[in-house]
Amino acid sequence: MDERRGTRKVERVEKPLELKDELLKFVFRVYQGTGGAYPALEWVEKKPSTDDFQGFRQVYEPFLEFRLGKEFDELYILREDGRIIGTVALVYSIEGKDVWWVPEEIKSEKAGLIEFFMVEPAYRGKGYGSRLLEFAVARLKELGREAYVITFPNLEAYSYYVRKGFTRVMDYKEFVVLKYRGGDRGGDD
Repeated sequence: MDERRGTRKVERVEKPLELKDELLKFVFRVYQGTGGAYPALEWVEKKPSTDDFQGFRQVYEPFLEFRLGKEFDELYILREDGRIIGTVALVYSIEGKDVWWVPEEIKSEKAGLIEFFMVEPAYRGKGYGSRLLEFAVARLKELGREAYVITFPNLEAYSYYVRKGFTRVMDYKEFVVLKYRGGDRGGDD
């Protein structure tokens, strides 16, 4: 915890694959806390129940491994008492990556994607999401990138991003593409 600001420090993960098991457990806690809504597991015909960690692991682990090893350019976490309570990843080197959910129109050297943005449900409403999102936007700006989010329109996260200054710029496949325009309109996270 950063005692000067009273907030947990956003930590960069240098070797994301080494945290795969811990991250898998964290994502499962998010899956449980959202009643199976997130992650959406849209590629799975029969989603595992929220009390079936092994079933979740079986479908999500290969995807997580891909994301940690080949997709994310930077991964950041928040911890409390050694436990991961929040994550955010940045993807800004899009060229040559298998990111089929990213429309061609935003695959430029100026685009940066905010991905893997989650806060454990037990910690929501305490400012951790705002801290991670603000950090991600600032980091992308530092890299000369414009911040984008690609999400599902029916997720609670969609309205959260809009409150936090993102604007819908296009629909793409089953997703919506949002771009950061600035200005936090408030609200809980």
